[in-house]
Amino acid sequence: MEIERVIGHVDGVPVGAVFHRRMNVMRAKLHQTNQKGISWLEDQDGRKVGDAIVLHGGYEDDEDHWDWIRYTGASKNEDKGPGGRLLRSQSWSYVDNAALRLSYERGHPIRVIRGYEGDPRYSPFDSYRYDGLYMITDVRTASSRRPAPDGSPIDICQFDLRRLLDREQVQTPLERRVVDVLAELDDEQGQQGDDQQDDEKFPPSRSMRVRRLIRDTAAAKRIKQLYKGECQLCGLQLVGSDGKPYSEGAHIRPLGKPHHGPDVEPNILCLCPNCHVRLDIGAVAIEEDFSVVLRADVSSARLLSKLTVKEGHRVHQEHLRYHQRYWEQKTADEVP
Repeated sequence: MEIERVIGHVDGVPVGAVFHRRMNVMRAKLHQTNQKGISWLEDQDGRKVGDAIVLHGGYEDDEDHWDWIRYTGASKNEDKGPGGRLLRSQSWSYVDNAALRLSYERGHPIRVIRGYEGDPRYSPFDSYRYDGLYMITDVRTASSRRPAPDGSPIDICQFDLRRLLDREQVQTPLERRVVDVLAELDDEQGQQGDDQQDDEKFPPSRSMRVRRLIRDTAAAKRIKQLYKGECQLCGLQLVGSDGKPYSEGAHIRPLGKPHHGPDVEPNILCLCPNCHVRLDIGAVAIEEDFSVVLRADVSSARLLSKLTVKEGHRVHQEHLRYHQRYWEQKTADEVP
């Protein structure tokens, strides 16, 4: 049966779904075309409104910070030169820009698809990934960082987008209940932190155990499958009585408050349970060259000297730096 294109989530396409090529994205009704960045459809009154954008290394004025995006509008092909460089200013009358601005005015959510040529901190490897719904929070005419070939300034149509809360990214009652449980744990964590005058804490062990039971995202599953359950820190592959390997998807920069790490492959490791805990409590850290650094006595553990990283897994150094800086600062604060 033909899937009707809609504003918002597409039934049967979960957040985190990966598509091999743009054509697959279009066939899933996530985006209007297999080439343009901005997708639009007709609203109930027949006017064109934006429903999706693709982040795939488009314009140099674009900024991707996961939970918020600064996005450059579109131009006609004749207004672009080699490599997509703009030759002249963009126009708000161009259908793609007008449609996206009308979605801003009407408060429509926008589906965001990230491609492999986007910001490496968040982008998938050699594929496209549906990353959920964002709201356009502002639109403006701005000056591009790069002038036209003749040196004249170029005006661009610029959009700011903010990612919706986790509860609005899920599509089933069960998923919403899972998100509510996690939110309750985050609130409890914050209250405990206030009582202890320490709101910069990783989740307590009970919270981490609950999270591992009820949250196993698509991105984490892909990383675990890539390594076939083999721990990237110690090389151990745990196999159950059913012959299947067991491992855990560990976020380098944790999800939720106060860290707000992204749930994407560059921020996820495949670890055995022990190494997952070692990472979470700062007993080990990982340098930007993937060297494993011992920050506590783990003499009983046989850790690798370097993190195992397979082709197809782009662990990003910024997430490693965040983890290391966090535990360095926490240690310094606890020294009398």
